[in-house]
Amino acid sequence: MEITSVNNELVKETSKLQQKKYRNDTGKFLIEGYKSIKEAFDFGIELEHVFVNKNHLSEFDFIKNLVIETNEAVLKKLSTTESAPVAVAVGLQKTYDIEILKKLKKVVLLEAIKDAGNLGTIIRSSVAFGAEAIVLYGESVDMYNPKCVRSTVGNLWKIPVIHISNMSKLEEIFANFERIATLPRADVTLKNFKPSFPSLIMFGSEAEGLSEDLVKFATNPVKIEMTENVESLNLASSVSVILYELLV
Repeated sequence: MEITSVNNELVKETSKLQQKKYRNDTGKFLIEGYKSIKEAFDFGIELEHVFVNKNHLSEFDFIKNLVIETNEAVLKKLSTTESAPVAVAVGLQKTYDIEILKKLKKVVLLEAIKDAGNLGTIIRSSVAFGAEAIVLYGESVDMYNPKCVRSTVGNLWKIPVIHISNMSKLEEIFANFERIATLPRADVTLKNFKPSFPSLIMFGSEAEGLSEDLVKFATNPVKIEMTENVESLNLASSVSVILYELLV
């Protein structure tokens, strides 16, 4: 199959997946670039179809029955990047049973995270340092935002990411966990803290930090020790440092 017009109906429908509302309505999302598409396929993400630049068709023999041959103009319309990738796929969002969280030992919670790139980087770090799941609590950016998907560099499929919207469900799921609040002015520093497991490690938003409800929900607060002339780190950097210290 070949599509070369940006006005094609399938192209127009597919480009709508750049919008959160349309992703939510359809349960689909965009995957851009060879590496991300191959990783998604290898980890069992169901792909609906894949638009591929006609000069790169041989690279996609592993899913050739799903390939739609196209050109740079169409790929640029489908992509959210400055330059068009060699391919854009439509995948089906993966869902998880929230009850699996009760059986895990190392869970990361992110409250009201707003930056898609930060979320993608945190997902990547969480996989690298041994976290078993990520909870998005409150009003957080969509993990299937194309920028987030790109920033995970293929790691989105390697860890469950589950949204929890209310405190009562959080209390039910993590009642038996050690609950670690990461706070800039906690009394206990990372070097002097050893977690017990299962643990829930909680991080606040880039702008606001952890809410009062989550601070009260915590069983232990910790902070990163830093030089006096630096007040704080970028959220993604903080998560990486803390997960490395606590989980590796």
